[in-house]
Amino acid sequence: MPSTLNADSLARTLPGTWRIGATNFPMWLAGNRLQPEISYRMSKTDPLTLDDEVTFTNSKGIRKSIAGVDRWTGDGFVWRGTGLLMPFTSRWTVRGTAANDDILAIRFSKTLRTPAGLDVITRSVSDSHGFRAAVAGAAVELGLTHEDFASLTWLALER
Repeated sequence: MPSTLNADSLARTLPGTWRIGATNFPMWLAGNRLQPEISYRMSKTDPLTLDDEVTFTNSKGIRKSIAGVDRWTGDGFVWRGTGLLMPFTSRWTVRGTAANDDILAIRFSKTLRTPAGLDVITRSVSDSHGFRAAVAGAAVELGLTHEDFASLTWLALER
């Protein structure tokens, strides 16, 4: 059973930089956005609000970023883009945690522009093989079904 995650536990867990190590989200699988990372920074505690920046390396080797704000709604977050992306929103939840909160499974809902998806992120594991083994061993804690696990593509964590 996935752990119960509330605003207080997420406020302690999420801030920092996370690497996407496994995903089924097409944005990370097309081959033109590599080494994706998500950085969360605390903005407010009531309601829990985080600033986030998603960074990746494009096919020309240039580091790019997407910025947004995540607001806790009681059962998940609503992300809203900043700047030109302000009209765009999406809903996401942390499904579970493992390895002393150093691995998270994040599920996000379908939007007008993107399909639903699943990212498994880590802030400390840098070995892809070890990461896959850790996720497989903690699938229940991460809230992953067999179908979820089978749908994942494993990204290179080594630099």
